[in-house]
Amino acid sequence: MGRRVVVVGGGTAAQRRLGPLVSAGARVHIISCRTKPAVEEMAANGLVTLELRKYRAGDLDGAWYALACTNDPDTDSTVASEAEGRRIFCMYADVPRFGTAISPTAASRTEIAECAEPSLPGVALVGGGPGDPDLITVRGRRLLARADVVVVDRLAPSLLLAELDPRVEVIDAAKIPYGRQMSQDTINLTLIDRAKAGKFVVRLKGGDPYVFGRGYEELEACAAAGVPVTVVPGITSAISVPAAAGIPVTHRGVTHEFVVVSGHIPPNHQDSLTNWDALARLRGTLVLLMAIENIDRIVEALIRGGRPADSPATVVQEGTLHNQRTLRGSLGTVAGLIHEEGVRPPSVVVIGPVAGFGAQPTATWQADS
Repeated sequence: MGRRVVVVGGGTAAQRRLGPLVSAGARVHIISCRTKPAVEEMAANGLVTLELRKYRAGDLDGAWYALACTNDPDTDSTVASEAEGRRIFCMYADVPRFGTAISPTAASRTEIAECAEPSLPGVALVGGGPGDPDLITVRGRRLLARADVVVVDRLAPSLLLAELDPRVEVIDAAKIPYGRQMSQDTINLTLIDRAKAGKFVVRLKGGDPYVFGRGYEELEACAAAGVPVTVVPGITSAISVPAAAGIPVTHRGVTHEFVVVSGHIPPNHQDSLTNWDALARLRGTLVLLMAIENIDRIVEALIRGGRPADSPATVVQEGTLHNQRTLRGSLGTVAGLIHEEGVRPPSVVVIGPVAGFGAQPTATWQADS
């Protein structure tokens, strides 16, 4: 825990290995001229540190472990040589025999492959669940083990990428909120092109493909191009993340309904399809996804529509992961808590009587480390 790891390179090879390092509690420092959007977001969220520059002698000072992942033989060789001279274990991504350490995931890849089903043609839309890799479905994991290409969202379980065979092409389709994004049209074309080239493509998403995941858009695009699609549902964060914080979205005698709402468009926006006044009049549970940026206007709309300001409200950030944190308050105070505590996506906001349940001694969530 807390030991310094230096990763040189910010591309796919690095992205595939960052999840296990962060989960293990390493202090990961990345040095790279360019990075994938998912790597950039990990740095923005404080999970890793990042310097956008070329590698220099001395960058391994204080490191226990180094990863040479630049895809440039000269740079990777320099990193490996300096690591050997300093007696620092080093993984050489492109040519493992040149390093002094290897990826620890070979055994888990073998175990998954042994139970994997034969590859299906075309594209599989796989829901990866809320974040913890153990919460992907058995079938989703089996199909992932057979993939030739994985097109991955930023919210998909990053630890699963480390289990992929090195020959699998990983395409970062991250959509960073209000930041770098791969357009949906580009994602659709990528799925179709790779599938028509004879590759088995897994579109790995966070949560469930059909819950604010644009899964049906991708199915329609593939179907129009004659590409067969398999849909593998996933555990949606709308239910599992509150559960990880000790909150049931329904409870006998307390609430008979829960509503899942996307907050990526604020109330009264011309593109909004949500009737916020109607939501405010409901007595049950409101689960807000993608609502952090617009939380002030959402709170105002709900209180103005009649939802009591003292209604319990809970925010869960990075639900089911080792760095999950939970903030509890009321509808009237939740926006202030989010701003004061620097809450960032991905976060789920729960409003209603059940939002106060998690403070009581109930079953606890333990993410694997």
